[in-house]
Amino acid sequence: MSMGLFRIVGPVMVGPSSSHTAGAVRIGLVARAVAKGEVSKVKFYLHGSFRNTYKGHGTDRALTAGILGFRTNDERIIDALDIAKKECIELEFIKADLGSVHPNTVKVEVFNKQNEKSSIIGSSIGGGGIKIIEINGIRVNTSCDYDTVIIKHEKETLIICKILNLIENSNTDLISLRVNQCANESRQITILEINNIEDSGKSLFFTKLATISGVLDITNIEKI
Repeated sequence: MSMGLFRIVGPVMVGPSSSHTAGAVRIGLVARAVAKGEVSKVKFYLHGSFRNTYKGHGTDRALTAGILGFRTNDERIIDALDIAKKECIELEFIKADLGSVHPNTVKVEVFNKQNEKSSIIGSSIGGGGIKIIEINGIRVNTSCDYDTVIIKHEKETLIICKILNLIENSNTDLISLRVNQCANESRQITILEINNIEDSGKSLFFTKLATISGVLDITNIEKI
């Protein structure tokens, strides 16, 4: 497997660890992007190494910093817990066993002011890289190294052709496309990694394809 120099050296970041700090910040940023509205409460279910060392390595501060929208090199990461408290965001860190996943894995549940919940499961895999395993109960397995659009739609023979046609006509660069089957066999999830999107995924896909029932944009996540 090839690995770029930046993956080896790691990102410019507030320490101490690219896995426990930079990766954790990026997971927090994804949880923030998925959340519905203003955050009021967050539960972090910490697995493996995260569970055992999250205080000593500052993983709690890093995850919280991501929820607050901070970047990996933001010096406010050190004070993220206090800043969240001042913003009246309730935090709970729970030691958990998430099963057969990477040791640096966390499930993040985010609640908004209306007590609506969103959730992700993400792993910090080294050098600031992450793998988002699940979003709101849907398996996605995406790195968020590119802007990501997740489309929920009816199972239809020509839906992928229609999506690709919209992408081509929008001058958007497609990096990858995957289709996952939902538990409800009449629906599917298409996961796109894209560059140079000129509009939001909602504007590009949701309003133009009648069989689409939901679109989630995960954009502006700090790239590594």
